[in-house]
Amino acid sequence: MVLLLGLIVLGGFALVALRFPSQLLCLDTGPVVQADAIVLLGGGAGERPARAAELFRDGVAGSILVSGAGDANDNRRLLVKRGVPPSAIHMEPNSTTTKQNAQFSIPLLRQIGAKRVVIVTSWYHSRRALRCFEHYGKDIQFFSRPSYFAYAHTEWSRERTNRRIRLEYLKLIGYWIRYGVCPF
Repeated sequence: MVLLLGLIVLGGFALVALRFPSQLLCLDTGPVVQADAIVLLGGGAGERPARAAELFRDGVAGSILVSGAGDANDNRRLLVKRGVPPSAIHMEPNSTTTKQNAQFSIPLLRQIGAKRVVIVTSWYHSRRALRCFEHYGKDIQFFSRPSYFAYAHTEWSRERTNRRIRLEYLKLIGYWIRYGVCPF
């Protein structure tokens, strides 16, 4: 009986999580008056560098750290194409996971004296990314300003966002259990 009740509650949580991912996965800390740096995480479909360049042009921060193996150079080119001067771009091209994004970027952020940092990623990845950076860089204040590409429910199947959302929930739980990165 207790097992059945537990399964019903778990099923209810799963239904709520899949029905309301924007409310559960997306963390946007809102406008930041001034930060020392922006960290642009790799991945996505080109919307992340567009968002980072937008924030840079708005004067949120004077430098951008591009983090992530595979597309770091492409993201750098996209930033320059969108008006970010090459001298304002720092590179961390070795990380392959969100955990490594944080672990490899935080020492570089400390080197440039960053105390207030904006994380740019996709909306469905923003909770895990922000919590990961906060977990590994307790001496730095982090903010989240995600991209809202494929945010509307009508765009999910076309952009394969349904699959990304389901995987993100599994990764949130995995990071909590394996690395102690609490999603709340």
